[in-house]
Amino acid sequence: MPTYHIEMIEGRTIEQKRRLVQEITRVTVEVLGSSPDSVDILITDVKRENWATGGKLWTEPRS
Repeated sequence: MPTYHIEMIEGRTIEQKRRLVQEITRVTVEVLGSSPDSVDILITDVKRENWATGGKLWTEPRS
């Protein structure tokens, strides 16, 4: 069944990640009728220095 790839700036706690994957799995089972065991979720923590939005790295000051 589905595999979710989640990329986010590092800094979330294990508990936040645990809750996120539980909720994604719950909704997937509810919507697609799949088994929880068939839902794969990969989380990639990205350093702020390696993420940019609007031409600015996230290590740079925001206005």
